[in-house]
Amino acid sequence: MTTAFKGRAFPTITNETAIACIGLYCMAVVMGYGRFLFTATLPDIMVQLSLSTTIAGWLASINYIGYFIGALIAMFVPQRSTWQAMMTWTIVSVITTMLLVIPDMSLNIWYVIRLVAGIASGVAMILSSSFVIQSLSPARRSVLSALHYSGIGVGISASAILTWWLLTLGYHFDVIWLVAGLSSLPLLWLLWAIKPIHSDLSHSRPPLSLHQTYLSFKQALYEAISGHHKAIAVLSASYVLAGFGYITSATFLPVMATQRLTTQTYAGLLIWLVVGIFAMLSNPLWGALAKRIGEIKTLIGLTVLQAFGMCLPIWFDGAMGLYGNAAILGLTFVGMVSMTLTLIKNINPAYSNLLIGLATLAYALGQFLGPLVTVALAGQDGNFNAGLLVAAIGLGIGLILLLLFRRQSPSAA
Repeated sequence: MTTAFKGRAFPTITNETAIACIGLYCMAVVMGYGRFLFTATLPDIMVQLSLSTTIAGWLASINYIGYFIGALIAMFVPQRSTWQAMMTWTIVSVITTMLLVIPDMSLNIWYVIRLVAGIASGVAMILSSSFVIQSLSPARRSVLSALHYSGIGVGISASAILTWWLLTLGYHFDVIWLVAGLSSLPLLWLLWAIKPIHSDLSHSRPPLSLHQTYLSFKQALYEAISGHHKAIAVLSASYVLAGFGYITSATFLPVMATQRLTTQTYAGLLIWLVVGIFAMLSNPLWGALAKRIGEIKTLIGLTVLQAFGMCLPIWFDGAMGLYGNAAILGLTFVGMVSMTLTLIKNINPAYSNLLIGLATLAYALGQFLGPLVTVALAGQDGNFNAGLLVAAIGLGIGLILLLLFRRQSPSAA
């Protein structure tokens, strides 16, 4: 009787399309809520807690430091432990989302929660991608992995819609974060349903000691970059600048909209919804283009387009500049991630997980620096134009590095 109940409560899901959809849901939770719900609710957070632009920037950056740490942790997770670690850190992501409902928290506790949330996002994003993609057959991997990654755009769109809905009902960021966490709970049941048959820890090999793990990682890192160090260094440096370039808009776009479009109620959330919708559309679009002209040419084009988008709010102070920036941001940033990770793993496919982890560390570093530079340049009046200009310049330098990478890696062209 008990066994039958367990079988009904926790079915086993093996259908590839269903697994990709669960992966989409996971990305929406750990990225759309765990990282980008902060952007949607930031104007309300700043008003309700009387936060300065500088404090808001630090709260964003501490989350990206967590993402950096999370990417580092994911690199050390053994392949056999992927599902267990993904499940654990997804639970942490959901919990840290709901914790922000606690009233009158000190700023230090906010920093801790956003740091842990960033760690959870980094680990869960990388491991869920690894788990889902490895669960797909080669014939369907391209299409279904695009479905999986579209979860980032779905999560951004959901964060905008959820925030708009609850604000119109008179609630504030605390209730918004609680509802986001509650709506994430079914994911845990679904992740349990895709648990690998042979994931029982009792059948796992004994864990390596810390020293053995370090030596194994050091050897793998040497083998991964041996003969490829210049290409990896140039591509990683461009990826730092890609993370630095997009994050000004990805953090402060709704705040900019609130400042500039004062006659339009919830303009910031509508603009953030535009980002999410275009992010959902971007991966299949750029994936199809990459099949025709290659990943590096597609990435170069996306970098140029994103740099142009960063300049639009500088050239056009009103709605045109902000909505144009939102559309281009959504169209480009997921595609740039996808193209870069494809390029770096193809440098040495035998160590693709390790190289993807290194690239993610580079991206996280850029994301950490971006908000700090932006708020430093914004000054007391909170003008983000200087930050947008520096972001565009950073993307321009990244473009030069991509052209160098293309010359060093003829196979990528």
